[in-house]
Amino acid sequence: MSAKNILIILGGGRPNGNTAQLAEAFEQGAREAGHTVETISLLKNEVRSCLGCNACRYAKPCVQRDAFNDIVPRIRAADCIVLASPLYFWTISSRLKAFIERFYCLAEEDPCPPLGRYEKYPVKDCALLMTSADNFFWTFEQTVSYYQFTLVNYIGFRDRGMVLAGGCGSTNGRPAIEKTGHLERARDFGKNIYAK
Repeated sequence: MSAKNILIILGGGRPNGNTAQLAEAFEQGAREAGHTVETISLLKNEVRSCLGCNACRYAKPCVQRDAFNDIVPRIRAADCIVLASPLYFWTISSRLKAFIERFYCLAEEDPCPPLGRYEKYPVKDCALLMTSADNFFWTFEQTVSYYQFTLVNYIGFRDRGMVLAGGCGSTNGRPAIEKTGHLERARDFGKNIYAK
């Protein structure tokens, strides 16, 4: 297995909360396996949602002057993009959704797009890390559906797996992910994401 360049996009939540800890555990495992890992927090790097102006479709840079423009070279250099988010209203955070929307400016014309697609995107691997206070059998259903339809089916990324960490404690209390087995699962996932 050759070493990979992994980019973790931390989509909000508390700076030292459950999601940040889950992403950190994944990063530790990936580094142990010899991969290069960078984590970018969308709390510290504002990425606004796409305006739909289509300037990027005419070979112009994105009209928005925010952190996404600085992140683009890291996206292009990454072998794998890992999305990490707390569960907000049964899906990913709005910060992470805005980040995904901005992939629009990375698209290129595809003269023969597969069904349901209009353009082509850089081919990357991807993974999903999610945390939630709830832990019902359906807790992550909408998030997983969005991830699969958008990142995998539409953008065309190759899914490497996910850690869905439910039952991480009350949203009013301190992070409680350390009381679960999720951190170890994330560390193992990071360590073995390219073991197969």
